[in-house]
Formats: sequence, structure tokens, C-alpha cells
Amino acid sequence: MQKKYFIITIGCQMNISDSERLAAFLEGDGFKLAKKRHEADLLILNTCGVRQAAEDRIYGLINTIRKENKEIKILITGCLSKRQDVMKRMLGKVDWFLPVGDMALIPALFKGDDNKLKFSLDSYRLKNGEKYLKVKPKYKSSYSVVIPIGNGCNNFCSYCVVPYARGREVYRPAKDIIEEVKNLIKLGYKEIILVAQNVNSYQDEKYNFAKLLSEISKISGNFWLRFFSSHPKDMSDELIKVIGSSDKICHHLHLALQSGDDKILEAMNRKYNISHYKKLIKKVRMAKPGIAITTDIIVGFPGETKAQFLNTFKVFKEISFEMAYLSQYSPRPGTVSAEKMKDDVSKSEKKRRFEVLNEELKKVADDSHKIYLNKELEVLVDGFKKGKYFGKSSSFKTVLIDAGKNKLSIGDFVKVKITRTRPFGLEGKIITKIK
Repeated sequence: MQKKYFIITIGCQMNISDSERLAAFLEGDGFKLAKKRHEADLLILNTCGVRQAAEDRIYGLINTIRKENKEIKILITGCLSKRQDVMKRMLGKVDWFLPVGDMALIPALFKGDDNKLKFSLDSYRLKNGEKYLKVKPKYKSSYSVVIPIGNGCNNFCSYCVVPYARGREVYRPAKDIIEEVKNLIKLGYKEIILVAQNVNSYQDEKYNFAKLLSEISKISGNFWLRFFSSHPKDMSDELIKVIGSSDKICHHLHLALQSGDDKILEAMNRKYNISHYKKLIKKVRMAKPGIAITTDIIVGFPGETKAQFLNTFKVFKEISFEMAYLSQYSPRPGTVSAEKMKDDVSKSEKKRRFEVLNEELKKVADDSHKIYLNKELEVLVDGFKKGKYFGKSSSFKTVLIDAGKNKLSIGDFVKVKITRTRPFGLEGKIITKIK
């Protein structure tokens, strides 16, 4: 009888892409996708450990899944797959912990084939660990695709688990990436999303990220080009020029600030200061007018005083981010901040700072959206719900579409006139389809 699998993905775009590769690998080995998770023989949790909330969600899911199906085999991959404390906590509830790069071991684990497991996992990883990026994924979408250009991170921000969970930076050959994009465009894909933990540090022989982005943007076809996540220290003038010169590169840049105070940035090991960050934002907005800037901010980092938080608030307000992903600091096991810094900002104070920034974000987002009123935007249709289509704009705005009598398809490009704005979204009426 054919064995069934089910994958639950929590976390970033990279995890989504990894899960697509896991699915392709499993189906190539004879597994079949289960319609519902409790029907699976093998359940894979692709985990995120960047924040405590994501980690806590995993624990709750595992307990629920075990109640649904006591016989199911559970495998943890992703950020938590190497954490000894997680392994101890989940003892008896999780069958295996395995980094995604070791996916080739899954069939042997599932079948209990000890002969295939008598070699060192570390040895296996050295030889094959990064080859998983060459596995052709099973794409979930027929119009939008996430393409990993590399894996790992060399930055070692003091609060971040990624370098420990993912390892050092390894990048795919530029020719492989470009060829993959060309093939996807031929298949009709409309949105190409390049991802890596530090996408703009990409390097391959004669290619840096600016050149890679430029080459991909020259490919013929009607498509959008996005990328995540960028680090301010690697945002070069050359890259900014490419972003501004191509119509295919979307009007959206996610550039993590994390703090608006130089001393906190230094403690975070972010390798830039506020002056540098502000100059980058100014250059980007000059190069690509109308671009939406989004960011990440952590409040309550060890040692952050009220005055230092106020600096973050001032910078936040000054730059006017169109969206920000705010988080309250939580120590991640194994990181420098967890091991060597005192988590000395109280939970109540972290919550207060979070709420202060969140209220400002609502105001800024609402004001920034008002400029779109009565304007015509190109929108990529993502879905249909409650009688209306919805999609996203080049600037990464969610747009609710009144299509009238027009029948649209998921993946269509449409021209929409914005008739209403909300703090975190737009509404509009369709003008025409775009071929």
C-alpha cells in the first residue's frame, strides 16, 4: 500500500521553498500526498525558531497531531531540527529530527533500514548537505514561485539562530538560477521571488546579486521580480541602480532595521548605523519613486533603555515604513544574546513598546495608502473569497478587487482603480485585464 505524507510549513519563504523540494523528493520515492494531515503515515513539520511564538506553535501542533493519529510518524526539519533542548522536550512525541539538507535519509529512516544509516550524519552533510537545492521542487502555485538562490548566513546577528540552524552561506550557480527562471517564464509563471537568508550577499564567480538581478530582469516575458531578504550592509549603489532601472523589479523593498539606536545595533552585531540606513532609504526612493519600504523591528532587546526605544520610535516615524513586522525580543538558545546578555527588559515593558510602535504603524500605513486613492494599479490575482477577487500590487499591497461581471483567473494581471483605502489594504474596481 502506498505510503502517504503531509507537510506543515511554518516560517519564512525559504521554508516554503524547502517544503516544495521535500514534497518532490518524497513523491519521487513513492510517497503520496495525504488530503488531510491525520491520514498521513509520515508528517513533516518544517519549523521556524526565529521567535518563541513560532516555536510554541510547533509544540502545540505536535500534541494535537499525536491525539489525531497515534501511529503517525513525525519528523522535525527546519530551524529546530538541531536543537538539543527541543529534542529533549519532544522525546517520545517526535520520531526524527533531520536538517532539510539530509532529506535523502528520510526513506531509510521511515523504513527502519539501519544499514543505510550506519554512517555519520555530519559526514553525509559535508558531502551532500547543500545538494538539496538542486532537487526540482513540486511547486504549489502555477503563477507565483519562490526560487532559493542560496542557503545559510554568515552575519551572526547576536539574537539570530539562522547561522546555527542553516550553516554558512552557500549559493547556487548563477547559470542554474537563470535557466530555472527562463523555464518557469515559458511555463507561464507571472511572479518570480528570489530568496536567501541574506539575498543581496549573493556571489558566484563573476556574478554578484546586482548582476544576477539584472540578468533575470532582461529575460523576455510579462512577469514580476521580487526578492527577500536584504541586509543593509550589502545594499550597494550598484544594486540600487539595478532596482531603479528595471520595470520588472517590483516597487517593494524589505530592509530590516531592527533598531533605531546605534548602540543597540552594535549589540545586535548588525554592522551598520542609523545614518547609513537612512542614506540607503533615500537612495532607494530616489532610484525608484513610489517604492514601498517595509522592515523588521525588535523591541526590548537586552539593555534597551526607554531612551533608546524612543530613538527607534523617532526613526520609525521619520522613515514612514509602509509595513513593519514587529516583535518582542525573546532569547534564542545558542545565540550570543541568549548566552552572554541579560534579558533585562520586562515582559510588560516589551509589550508596551510593541503596542506603541504598532499604533504608530497603523497611522503610517493608513496615511501611506491614501496616496493610492483613485490611482490605477497593476494587480496579480491571488484568489477569490466571499464574492470578490483579491491580489497584490507591485508594491506588495493586498488589493480587494470588484470584478463586476468579469470572470478572472488566479494568476491574471489586471488593471484596478483604487476606490478605498484601509490601514493594511486597498480596494478597487477592475478596469481591464492585462495580457
